[in-house]
Amino acid sequence: MKRWLIRRYARLRGKILREKATPEYIARGWAVGMFCGCFIPFGVQLAISLPLAFILRCSKIGATVGTLLTNHFTIFIIYPVQCFVGNWIIGGDLSYSNIRGEMHSMIRIFESDGTRAAFRKLVELGWEFAIPFFVGGALLTAVMTPVTYVFVLNLVRKYRNRRVGKSARPPKTAADCPPSVS
Repeated sequence: MKRWLIRRYARLRGKILREKATPEYIARGWAVGMFCGCFIPFGVQLAISLPLAFILRCSKIGATVGTLLTNHFTIFIIYPVQCFVGNWIIGGDLSYSNIRGEMHSMIRIFESDGTRAAFRKLVELGWEFAIPFFVGGALLTAVMTPVTYVFVLNLVRKYRNRRVGKSARPPKTAADCPPSVS
């Protein structure tokens, strides 16, 4: 599992670093993806992040992959916590176990019946769950979007500065090489 995660991270990092655009363009795209991944409900994130990427003139790759913060594995952790925090902020009286149970139910409906059925379930849960979900999502978005932008921007700039530094070195001459043993 650890090697799999390391390979995934290396591949993701490579996608970020090799994109042919300005560091700001790339970072803006990842921030848009993170915004949609944190605030927009699962299932419609991509439908919102790509048009936003075109409107905001930023990386479509970043906007797409950045939404993967919420996926089939992390959603079982992120959404209940997000809803619980939102409920705490607005002073609601939902318990974490109640929130977690309803979120699991909604996700199972999404996986079996699709996005429309999941949204119907969200509407059935009503404002008692929807408001905390979006309030918690807004808080998560307010934290993660700028962090993602700065992180990706610095990552790309450092990588490119290192590459420029390596290419600026003069080529080795015969005098620089160690003598060969014959």
